[in-house]
Amino acid sequence: MIGRLHRWLVAAPVLVTALATPLAVAAAPRQEGGDGQIAEGRELYLTGCSSCHGQDGKGIDAPSGERGPSIVDAGEAGAYYYLSTGRMPLASSEEQPTRKEPAYTPDQIDALVAYVASLGDGPALPDVDVRQGDLAAGGEIFRANCQACHSASGSGGALSYGRAAPRLSDATPKQVGAAVRSGPGQMPVFGPEVISDEELDGLARYVEYLQHPEDPGGIPIGRTGPIPEGFVAWLIALPALLALVAWIGTRSPIRQARAAAEADTEPAAAGGEDD
Repeated sequence: MIGRLHRWLVAAPVLVTALATPLAVAAAPRQEGGDGQIAEGRELYLTGCSSCHGQDGKGIDAPSGERGPSIVDAGEAGAYYYLSTGRMPLASSEEQPTRKEPAYTPDQIDALVAYVASLGDGPALPDVDVRQGDLAAGGEIFRANCQACHSASGSGGALSYGRAAPRLSDATPKQVGAAVRSGPGQMPVFGPEVISDEELDGLARYVEYLQHPEDPGGIPIGRTGPIPEGFVAWLIALPALLALVAWIGTRSPIRQARAAAEADTEPAAAGGEDD
């Protein structure tokens, strides 16, 4: 009896270990995958970003000026915006970041975003769903907060100090959400207390609508906005209308002269018939 109990006491830990091992194995890849993604992002960061932003992401101050700002608090939103739009990495720290083809694959961007997010407590990348967005409400938010810089049609516009607000024709809903939450460049940060997640869905849907808007009752003229369209009306349409009115006015004397000539010829023709 004692020997049998002893065998059970020895076998119990082995049995518990055998039952728990599958659960541990199933959970291990998820944890290692997250750590592996951050490690991959760090390798990419050290290769392509650390020369300007520093080994620890706190930026580098050069004698000629700041080579790269701190990205400790850039978060997922800031990293995703700059990497997915190809604005980073830059060939020169003095040039203004502009949109171009991304230098990294989507998986590499995810890894870099995960690593930058691990550096500090920056804004998270919002989950934008345009299918849930209210188009009319999104238009109101855009006109109140975005139109002044990006123009009514989303075609961009000039800012101070030689900068420019980019056009939004190529922006994806995810990039719109990242920009709103991170405030890249001279753009202010719009947190959830200013633009809620629900309102952000509507805003992203409106930006998507601006890429292929409806044009009832007229020609879009490149969708450059109401001011250029007004200039077209004043400088082209109005002179054309005045020219048409002038042409119509000149037709009246011609018609009067033609009618008088026809009246003079009619009596002569009648007299010839009497003869």
